[in-house]
Amino acid sequence: MREPRSPSLLSRHLQDTSIRYFLEVARTGSIAEASQRLNVAGSAISRHIAQLEERLETSLFERHPRGMVPNAAGELLASYALKQSHDSERVAHDIQALQGLQGGRVRLATSEGFAMEFMPQLIASFQRQHPGVHFNLDVLAPAEVSRRVLQSDADIGLTFTLSAEKDIRVELVRPAPIYAVMRREHPLAGHRRLSVAQLAGWPMALPAPDTTVRQIFDIVCSRKRVVIHPALTSNYVAGLLGFLRDDDGITIASGISVRKQVERGELAAVALHDQGFAMRKLEVQTLAGREQPRAARAFLEALIAELSQDDGAQ
Repeated sequence: MREPRSPSLLSRHLQDTSIRYFLEVARTGSIAEASQRLNVAGSAISRHIAQLEERLETSLFERHPRGMVPNAAGELLASYALKQSHDSERVAHDIQALQGLQGGRVRLATSEGFAMEFMPQLIASFQRQHPGVHFNLDVLAPAEVSRRVLQSDADIGLTFTLSAEKDIRVELVRPAPIYAVMRREHPLAGHRRLSVAQLAGWPMALPAPDTTVRQIFDIVCSRKRVVIHPALTSNYVAGLLGFLRDDDGITIASGISVRKQVERGELAAVALHDQGFAMRKLEVQTLAGREQPRAARAFLEALIAELSQDDGAQ
């Protein structure tokens, strides 16, 4: 009968390449996808995971035809590996920044409305003060933003939500009213507020059904028994706004998504006042329990400060 391995020996085994491969498979649920992301042959990943399971004397995954799901031992190991990865990354960035905020990388995930002008302009402003800090900005569906934060693929998430997410730390939450957006010459542009009933009959360009703004709009229309057949449905915000420029079309958006266009006189935004539009919230998200690298902490403070004074988010 084999003697159990000592904790110190197990600890050494948990610091090698196999852990990186294991963690990527746990994140993606697939050796094939992990292979693409790591640029490593799938056979090599399989071999490392098998060796890791042999060393730990336990299986780490439930293997299914459609992929691999960590079992209880795998979830425990994934939690350990993520913490080690976070600590290593934070220490590396903080060592580089000992003489001031001279370097570092900040990974951002946002839904599309924030990525049009708000976030790029905030990044540019931050980099003028800290030119050594580099950014990666991924534009995703709202639910995917939270998933990236949960999987540590993003330091900071900025998105719209309808409900709380487990293991997400909400650094800032604000109301996120929804506006009817149209060209300034539109007959409805002079109104202070509008109802969904007043939008019926106008050509509508609506976001894709997986967006929070569309989901709330559909709920409110259903409650009010207003039927709207959109002339255009798109997951591309710029396409929706382009639909409005030379005609009397209307789309829906948050104030912060179109703030600059409204300020420049390119568009008009009128608040929708039907009950139910207040359900959606704007959230700045980080991973609960994770200590952010110095550059990410500094940008997080700048982001919160900007949103806290930004009436466009309202």
